[in-house]
Amino acid sequence: MQNTSFDNAADYNDDLEFSAVLNAESCINLTVPVDLAGMRLDAALAKLLPDYSRSRLTGWIKEGAVLVNDKPAQPKDKVIGGEDLCVTVRQSEENLAFTPETMDLDIVYEDDTVIVLNKPAGLVVHPAAGNWTGTLLNGLLAHCPALSQVPRAGIVHRLDKETSGLMVVAKNLPAQNHLVQQLQARTVKRIYRAIANGIVPFDGKIDTLIGRDPHNRLKMAVVKFGGKPAVTHVKVLERYLAHSYIECALETGRTHQIRVHMREANHPLAADPVYGNPRHACSDAVKEAVKGLARQALHAYRLSFVHPQSGEAVAFEAPIPADMYHLLSVLRLEAGLDSSLSNEVEWQDKVGGGDDDDWDDDDYDVEVMYVRD
Repeated sequence: MQNTSFDNAADYNDDLEFSAVLNAESCINLTVPVDLAGMRLDAALAKLLPDYSRSRLTGWIKEGAVLVNDKPAQPKDKVIGGEDLCVTVRQSEENLAFTPETMDLDIVYEDDTVIVLNKPAGLVVHPAAGNWTGTLLNGLLAHCPALSQVPRAGIVHRLDKETSGLMVVAKNLPAQNHLVQQLQARTVKRIYRAIANGIVPFDGKIDTLIGRDPHNRLKMAVVKFGGKPAVTHVKVLERYLAHSYIECALETGRTHQIRVHMREANHPLAADPVYGNPRHACSDAVKEAVKGLARQALHAYRLSFVHPQSGEAVAFEAPIPADMYHLLSVLRLEAGLDSSLSNEVEWQDKVGGGDDDDWDDDDYDVEVMYVRD
């Protein structure tokens, strides 16, 4: 038996004392603190084990995997404090269905707590109907088998299948909980590079509600009611004859947020198969380059967050992938701009990108493109 100290959620007192022991059979033994007297068992357990969702804990209680004083209990049973709990940790059916698959992962950074990787376009992040194998999650389980003990193999946020770029993965439950809290608090900074149709006239902020498209439930859309707040800051890096190279900084992380917001701004992303405009007027050379891209021109370029273990702010960047770089080269050549830049770093220096401070509101005048009432 190994003694394990528990670090509870932020809403729990630091001086709260209780015992927790994790044995070789993945059974957690702990004692209910008197502070939780009067609470339902499922609610008390959620306080004691914040790394597991309440619904998951409730399911374990109903399955008999939680014993109170060596006896099964019900989620609604009240605790009085002092009870001995034995919680048998069960793998979710979701994780049991996933098989590790060896694949080449572009690992940007890795330590005992997190993995930062550069996801290529075309790779599905999480198994779902139609994509039960060959996903990033399958590759992560092969790369780090211990992730089988972490919900969703440590994945805390996603990228669309055809969006490339940076993602962070937690290697243990406390790190996953920490990163999820950062995402909820909007302290994780995510900056994307994209190529949009048309001439984006100015830098700005798009602030709307995003929800399911009432005319097509498979798509997302800007809606007047019933959606979730979504905020995207847009900065123009370069303008071409019929396209713009832009950066998008997310305050929120809604499904398809950048793609939906740029369509709403009448500047959908080039080659976007869902929200784009295949009839966008441009030269034959550009049309051919866009066709060759075969996916939305969107790349998660920069990611910064507070490291769950060290508490230090860390930041990572992933260069523009070759397919988007080729399209940019064609656009620059057609516009009479210097297309001979040897690498993305030099290009970033020339257009002024790559500095997270560029996104501080005090650094430039933000014009509001769309503001929710």
